[in-house]
Amino acid sequence: MADHMEPILPGSYLGILGGGQLGRMFTQAAQSMGYKVCVLDPDLNSPAGSIAEKFIPAGYTDSDALKEMASICSSVSTEFENVPAQALDELESLGVFVAPRSSCVSLAQNRIAEKKFLATWKSETNIGPAPNFVIEHDADIVHVPTSLFPGILKTARMGYDGKGQAIVYGAEGLTDAWNEFGRVPCVLEMRMELDFEVSALVVRGYDDAVVSYPVAQNIHREGILHTSFVPAPSLKSGQEKKIIDAAKALIRKIDYVGVLCIEFFVLKNGDIVANEIAPRPHNSGHYTMDACVSSQFEQQVRAMARLPLGDTRQLAPVAMLNLLGDLWFEGNGYQAREPAWNKVLAHPDAKLHLYGKSVPHIGRKMGHINCLGKALNEARQNCAAVAIELGIEP
Repeated sequence: MADHMEPILPGSYLGILGGGQLGRMFTQAAQSMGYKVCVLDPDLNSPAGSIAEKFIPAGYTDSDALKEMASICSSVSTEFENVPAQALDELESLGVFVAPRSSCVSLAQNRIAEKKFLATWKSETNIGPAPNFVIEHDADIVHVPTSLFPGILKTARMGYDGKGQAIVYGAEGLTDAWNEFGRVPCVLEMRMELDFEVSALVVRGYDDAVVSYPVAQNIHREGILHTSFVPAPSLKSGQEKKIIDAAKALIRKIDYVGVLCIEFFVLKNGDIVANEIAPRPHNSGHYTMDACVSSQFEQQVRAMARLPLGDTRQLAPVAMLNLLGDLWFEGNGYQAREPAWNKVLAHPDAKLHLYGKSVPHIGRKMGHINCLGKALNEARQNCAAVAIELGIEP
């Protein structure tokens, strides 16, 4: 990045490709700092588009829409990794400051490329991916090492929140799962002796300044994040330092500007394995909105606007609870109804964030609650109490 690039000051337009909840929370952070936001998304009812100063309802590769965005915005980012890389390249060719660049986003769009990169990264950090094997043709299945079974077959593209994944126990099950996925390129990963999961959130400015947040310990249910606890209760200080040092090395290695999340598995033997990269603010980083000096969304604004990065210091222990659309249907058949937020907010340390999605669906992310405490145990107890109020198993 050129050191002479001037900061983009409040009053300017910042652009976001994607109008989901991450785009909405980015928009709110940018507006609170005095920026205007332009959202491009094909969904007419997108949560971010409904609150942005400018909304362009169009596909991500619509050249006219991208030209319109480029004429308005000084800088553009993306709220999810499956935005086509060509859209980012086109915006950059039109003179827009794009952060992160398409090369960084493309890395996370394809698990095959991601695993290959993480394998090279291991030589620098001693943290690499789980043992894996790429499957692109029928003949590849014959050559899969038996040591990878039982394993998890994952589609190379478009898999998230547990989608595009299947557990397989042998070559026959692998063939069946691959056929079920439409015989698209996949990666078979060995199932590891997992102890717990964590995620590291790092931010890099255009000037190569890098900051990191405290590592979050995550619990998933049916492939979707359920809760995050910070500080991570099971993580040893040496492990946390190793993870943060590795994350900082990675974000510099790929010349990434913005907020980056890396998910890790901590194994029962104490080893650490890199799971995947998310080139954007992350669900497990939502705790930063209430528990840190600067939220992950404020940091994305700062990085895009070429401003100094904010302080990542944690102000209070926190437990984050994800809210899925299932809540709207609890004990009520097929008729959606609003959960009892008054009971949730009777807990004074509970901070409610809803995403402005008009239609709840089972499994759809509708919001989250950050539960604070003087100590982590208190935050976890507050989170469990809130979950019980909503009928969620803590």
